[in-house]
Amino acid sequence: MIVGGSGSGKSTLARAIGARLGLPVVHMDALMFSPGWQEVADDVFLARVEAAVARDTWVMDGNYSRTWPQRLARADTVIFLDIPTWLRLWRVIRRVATGYGRTRPDLAPGCPEQIDLGFIFGWVPRYARHGRPKALDLMAPDGPAGTLARHRLTSRREVRDFLQGLSPAQSTGV
Repeated sequence: MIVGGSGSGKSTLARAIGARLGLPVVHMDALMFSPGWQEVADDVFLARVEAAVARDTWVMDGNYSRTWPQRLARADTVIFLDIPTWLRLWRVIRRVATGYGRTRPDLAPGCPEQIDLGFIFGWVPRYARHGRPKALDLMAPDGPAGTLARHRLTSRREVRDFLQGLSPAQSTGV
C-alpha cells in the first residue's frame, strides 16, 4: 500500500514494485474516476476497493484515507513517499506539460492529463498541511498500520535503494 502527495511517485513506484515482484498493480484513481474525470458514486468506489483488496496479491497506490482500514486489513507493507512539496509540484507540472491530452496508465480511460491550476497550486501544496499529518500518523509505531512493515521514503535515492532491496520472495501484498 503506497501513500503520498500528488507527484510523489506513487504510481511509478507501484509499477516498479509490480514489475519486480510480479504483482498486479491497482491505481486508486482508476477506481475513483470514470471518463471525463467524473467521480463514481461512493458505493461504486468502495465496492471497487473491496474487490481490489480481496485479490490474493496486489500493489496499490493512492491515498483515499477513508479506505485505509480495508486496505490495511489485507496489506503486509505500507510505503509513505514523504517527498518535499517543491519536488512534487515540479513533477506535477512536468507531468502535465509532457502528457497533456493523454491518459496516463494509472488513470481510468477517458481521463486525459489536463491543466488544472486549482489542483496544481492548491491541492498539491495543501497536502503538506492536510494529507501528510494523516500519513505520518499512519506510519507511527502506534498508528493504524499496526505491525505491518512500514517504509517512509523521503528522496529519490531512498526509493531507488528500497526497490533494489526487493526480492521476488517478498511477493504477498504491498
